[in-house]
Amino acid sequence: MDMELDDSLIAEKIKEEKDDALDNVDDYLDDYADDDDDDVYSDYGDNDEYICEEDDELLKLQAQFDNADLPPGVEASVPWLQDPSPSKKRSPAGTSTSTSTSSVHEGTASASSSSKAESNSTVKKEEEMDEVLRKLMYFKQFDTVADCSDHHFLDMVSSGRKPSKDWVKKIQDEWKILEQNLPETIYVRVYESRMDLLRAVIIGPSGTPYHDGLFVFDAVFPPSYPNEPPMVHYHSSGFRLNPNLYECGKVCLSLLNTWTGGRNEMWVPNKSTMLQVLVSIQALILNTDPFFNEPGYEKTFTGSEGRKKSKEYSEDIFIKSLKKMMYTLRNPPQHFEDLVAGHFRVRAHDIMTACKAYVDGAELGCDVKKWLREGDKALKTSSPNFKAEVAKIMRPLLKYFIYNGSKECEKFQN
Repeated sequence: MDMELDDSLIAEKIKEEKDDALDNVDDYLDDYADDDDDDVYSDYGDNDEYICEEDDELLKLQAQFDNADLPPGVEASVPWLQDPSPSKKRSPAGTSTSTSTSSVHEGTASASSSSKAESNSTVKKEEEMDEVLRKLMYFKQFDTVADCSDHHFLDMVSSGRKPSKDWVKKIQDEWKILEQNLPETIYVRVYESRMDLLRAVIIGPSGTPYHDGLFVFDAVFPPSYPNEPPMVHYHSSGFRLNPNLYECGKVCLSLLNTWTGGRNEMWVPNKSTMLQVLVSIQALILNTDPFFNEPGYEKTFTGSEGRKKSKEYSEDIFIKSLKKMMYTLRNPPQHFEDLVAGHFRVRAHDIMTACKAYVDGAELGCDVKKWLREGDKALKTSSPNFKAEVAKIMRPLLKYFIYNGSKECEKFQN
């Protein structure tokens, strides 16, 4: 009976240590990642004056992830990624190996209570799983919400002027367009008390280094809208994932007039829409070869050299995208908590399957199911460094997915 009692207490202790370790994630990342809300636009028209500052602490975080010289399958030595070692998993002080008759009965009762508690816990987790999936199923692609307290553009208000009726009508038209035409991989929330604000979450397209990731954007409609385009801020979480998406949140896109482009590529008053902006971000920025989004690279790096550099860049971006998934799970954007939990609950197995395939040699962005089915593993392979980096991050990523309720991912623990 004592052995059953000790095992129960040990299990509880392990769970407490695991929860404590996960609770440290927010503090750790907050110390190192950029604070997206620190820098606020001072003027609607100053797109060209958008200032980006390097964050030394962010570089320290990246160094811990990227510069750790570890063999495949071994994660970086970062506090919030470590498991308690077996030596730390001790039973509480005061547990004796010898028992009296009364202590045996107490142990039996405790073990029985523990068994019931574990059973109740299992039932509760299954109910929570069903609830998470139910919430995902009914999560609206477009909806109005009340609280905008964490919006990047919260403090940007017009100088006390009441919006014109034409402006209000135009924003209402934008809402209707979004509600009726959003693709399945873009979700939008607008605000009852602030019609000028909008938040969108875009799912990374398949076949790209952004696949299955969630990318958050805040937007504001200026008083001059639609004569001027909306302003858009990207929540980077401290990760530079694209030449057109800066760590400080700047989004370079011709349609936003934040980058050069042809006449038909720039913002056209009374014709261009917010829907076009979001779809353009997904299609033109989160694309298959983001390396060539950098101005001049398409002409400078051609042929095999260009393909090599593009492949290396995409592989690096994918590793950062996996890190961002963990950050997003711990820090879901307001009003999208159910989407984050449900999305990664559903997609976790496919993400881990893709990671395993990349470690085994599959090229990033390929059709993983086809690659596994047809076994054309000799045709295209990922680089040795990429294989090692993916293997290194799979373990902490797996912990997050399992903690989020993706039980089917437990098979990747071996």
